Formats: sequence, structure tokens, C-alpha cells
Amino acid sequence: MSDNHSQAPTPPTPPTPAVPPTPAPAKAVHPLGWVALSAAAIGFVFACIPGALILGWILLPTAFILSIVALAVKGKKWPGVVALIASIIGTIVGVSVFFALAATAVNRAIDDVSDTSVTAPSSAAANDAAATKSAEPAKELGASRDNPAPIGSVARGKDWEVTVNSVTLAATDQVMKANQFNQKPEPGSEYILINVTAKYIGTDKAMAAFARVKYVTPDGVTIDGLKSFATAPDALDSLSELYNGASVTGNIALAVPSATAAQGVLVVTPGMLADDIYIAVK
Repeated sequence: MSDNHSQAPTPPTPPTPAVPPTPAPAKAVHPLGWVALSAAAIGFVFACIPGALILGWILLPTAFILSIVALAVKGKKWPGVVALIASIIGTIVGVSVFFALAATAVNRAIDDVSDTSVTAPSSAAANDAAATKSAEPAKELGASRDNPAPIGSVARGKDWEVTVNSVTLAATDQVMKANQFNQKPEPGSEYILINVTAKYIGTDKAMAAFARVKYVTPDGVTIDGLKSFATAPDALDSLSELYNGASVTGNIALAVPSATAAQGVLVVTPGMLADDIYIAVK
């Protein structure tokens, strides 16, 4: 027996509406990036201020490290990038400021040490024009070979006072008798003896070797004790260690050209960084 009833068609399934994808949350700046940027900005400012350099030196390396870490974590990177750049530039600026300050300090120290003056002997030069320049600053009397101070003048630096007491020309025989190992001067040259007194006026102690005396020929050649080794009679003990107020007196022997021995000048340097003072030979 056949089924006279036909089955009703199955209604079609309505399509499932498409669900839009959930948008990914916007990336936020990681707090570490802001910390790095703040440290770099403040460190950069302090690096430009001489009195606050130390704070800049602390903050800038810190900002550099934090910026590297900030670039490695999730989040927007631009604060870390800016912090990294600012920390590098700030360090360069800080180094430049530091060296500028150091150079200024060194220049000031040298200026203080090289504060040199010369005083001409008032009694010996009473009737000489140089007497009117007594105690003038080194930039005038004794500042050049053309205007040397007279014998007996005192060259004064920060730590030393050096007085040229006398100069003896044609002193070869005296020098050769002083020590059998003394070298003879070269042909056309002779020994001169320079009697000096070196007085230490510094605050600590030092050797008289820091007070130096040389000779300059008329044509500009400098002669010191290294050119000819000779022990002078009653030689200056340059290795003496002196305290404030102490002094040593003695002779320095230099071999100079005989023909122009009296035409040269002495160069007295009263201290390691002191200016040169020029003193006449006669």
C-alpha cells in the first residue's frame, strides 16, 4: 500500500550572519618607555649645566639602559627610540661640557702658577734707567731679550725666587780646576759662571732644580747644562730639598761662544710652569 501523503519540503536554513572580527586592541606605550624618555630629557638638561653635571652622568646612562629594555617589550616603541637618541646626544654634550670646564680650570691653574714678576736691585741700579722699573710686572722689565733686567734682579714665581747675584765671563780655567772630569769647551767657546740664589717660597717642599737658569746667544740659540757637563766651583746644589723660606746659593757653569759671551742674556724660570725672565749678562 503506497503512502498517499507526500512529505513537506524542509525549509532552507537561513544563512548565519557573518560576525565581524574583533579588532585587536591598540598598542599602548609601555610605562618603561615613558620612564626612559623622562630620564633622558632630565639628564640631557643637567648635562648642559656645569653645576649639575653629576646628575646628568647618572641619569643619561640609566636612560640608555631603560630605553633598550623599553624597545624589547610590547607596546609602542617611539618613546624608547626618542629616549635612546636623547641619551646618546646628551652624553656627547655632557662630555663636551666636562672637557670645556676641565680646560678652563687647567688654564686658570696655569695662569695662577705662571704669575711671574721681576724686581731690579734698587741699590745697584740707582742711577740706571732700569731702576725706575723696579718691581714692574714681567711683561715689561725682563719680559724679552731686548729689555733684560740687570744683574742682581730677583725673578719671582709662585713657588720660587731666583736671584742672579753675578756672572763671571771667561771662567774656563776656574771650571777646569774645579773637577778633573770636566769637559773642555769646544773651540771658540768658553765657560761662564752664573752665581744664583734659589729661595723656595711655596707651601710644601721642592728641589732647587725646579728653578732653572739658561743662556741665550745673540742669534737666539739656547744653552743649558745639558750641552756640556761640567761641575762648577761652589756649584749650586740643585737637588737640595727646600722648605718654605729656605734657599741655596751656588754657581752654574755654561759653555757659550767666546766672541759674543757678553752679548747674550740669561733666561731664568722661577718654577716649573712659571714664565721666563730675561736678565742681562753684564
